[in-house]
Amino acid sequence: MGCAQSAEPWQLTMRWPSPVRSLPLRRRLAGYALAAVLAPLLMLMLASLRGQLNKTTDVLAFLVAVIAVALLGGLVPAVVEAIAGWLLLNFYFTPPVHKFTIAEANNAAALGVFVVVAVLISLLADNAMHRANQAARAIAEAGRMRAALLAAVSHDLRTPLAAAKAAVSGLRLPDVPLTADDHDELMATADESLDLLTRLVASLLDVSRLQAGAWPVFPRPANLKEIVTRSLDGLGPLARVVTIGIPPGLPQVMADPPIMERVIANVTANALRYSPAGSSPLLTARARGDRVELRVADRGPGVPQTDRDRMFAPFQRLGDASSSAGVGLGLTVSRDLTEAMRGTLKPEETPGGGLTMTISVPAVPGSAQSSPGSPGGREHEQTGPARHEPTITTVPECGTVLE
Repeated sequence: MGCAQSAEPWQLTMRWPSPVRSLPLRRRLAGYALAAVLAPLLMLMLASLRGQLNKTTDVLAFLVAVIAVALLGGLVPAVVEAIAGWLLLNFYFTPPVHKFTIAEANNAAALGVFVVVAVLISLLADNAMHRANQAARAIAEAGRMRAALLAAVSHDLRTPLAAAKAAVSGLRLPDVPLTADDHDELMATADESLDLLTRLVASLLDVSRLQAGAWPVFPRPANLKEIVTRSLDGLGPLARVVTIGIPPGLPQVMADPPIMERVIANVTANALRYSPAGSSPLLTARARGDRVELRVADRGPGVPQTDRDRMFAPFQRLGDASSSAGVGLGLTVSRDLTEAMRGTLKPEETPGGGLTMTISVPAVPGSAQSSPGSPGGREHEQTGPARHEPTITTVPECGTVLE
């Protein structure tokens, strides 16, 4: 099925810890307390000055009270203060006094305008306060990110640089005889260190693009089996141990293929890194409602429930002290790229132990392929980089699995 690219890309914004919209309970309670105290005190003060102040001054005084409550306790206490102000202005300062009736239409209009203006001022003050809080949080988060970046650069980038420098320097020593094996070992060390350095720099650049919202995404109908094949091809020989199950008749997915390949490669590489010897990560796919799920399961140590949100934070490597593991950005980038395609990336426990990462993306309606044996159907083929003849087994809820 062909499909033209969308004229406008979906822009991606980096997901950093977002500020909580509601104020702390202490602030809100303080706002209610101020509203309860300020309204009667203001009424007593204005009543003692009756005859010296006009109605406009009375209304403005209660508006100032509303602003004060909004700045302390937020929107809801300020609205309570506005309602209390309307009642007090009506009962004590609007003829006939000590009654909730209003004799003149002009006074009724004035009190109505007071309520509207008070609510609008409350909204503006509340929004300004939250914007200030967001700016403060963003500044604090930027400082934390800079500190984490410096820590990552000082260690993770310095290590492969030092290894590559040492290897190249050893090759250039004129007075040290090197055997062919020594030469090959130094060349391999330099090559591996530079490859690691390239991956680290690419991850840091990815985060910069994500944070700046400068990564355009073009979701379009795509074949998940082909995406998985290309993503595993990029992992090299390690991908040969991955067990893959892509059932026949799976709908096409609405995704950006190169970005989807990047996500699958990152998640699969993570599963390979933590899989114990003799255990292969398992990639399975299924259609679920209007979405397609790709599950990457491993038999590694897993991640406790309490740490599953933290594992997506930048510069986090849970339980991994290896300097070759990178700067902890793979899952951060993967989740945000998935969400840019209107998908989700969620961790869960693998039955029997381990971690399963579920990539869920929208399915293309009416794009399910024919099952094997039906007219136009194709036999289920091996997906993945391994080119040997597949052994077919069955995994519940996953369809055919190829080994």
